[in-house]
Amino acid sequence: MIDVKEVMKALPHRYPFLMLDRVTEVEEGKRAVGIKNLTMNESFFQGHFPGNPIMPGVLIVEALAQLSGVLAYKSGAAGKVTYFLSIEKAKFRKPVVPGDQLRLEVNVLRGRGTIWRFSGTAHVGDKLVAEAEFTAMVTDREL
Repeated sequence: MIDVKEVMKALPHRYPFLMLDRVTEVEEGKRAVGIKNLTMNESFFQGHFPGNPIMPGVLIVEALAQLSGVLAYKSGAAGKVTYFLSIEKAKFRKPVVPGDQLRLEVNVLRGRGTIWRFSGTAHVGDKLVAEAEFTAMVTDREL
């Protein structure tokens, strides 16, 4: 298991934009599983939406992307920078609310050179709440 301290070694993200609490499984170059616990204290719940807090779908995709960043880090990209290039086939199936635990899973579809392509799913309990495919660039330099 990778705790939040090690997640922060792999990613530049910090509160309030760190969307990953821990990583429970990593198969280098293949797949990873992670967890995000949601409380009412998440800053985005204050405005999305007052009286009816729902996690923005784009932040679920961001959580999947951050898990992909940890997977790339553990697959030989330590010390490199990962940037989102594209998001495709994103679908948001159920609202995610305070008290939910997101179980995130990403799989490498292609990891050649600096361009990596992933598929990802997010579940609350046994319910699929979101899915997407996305592409990232892993590079030595900052843009």
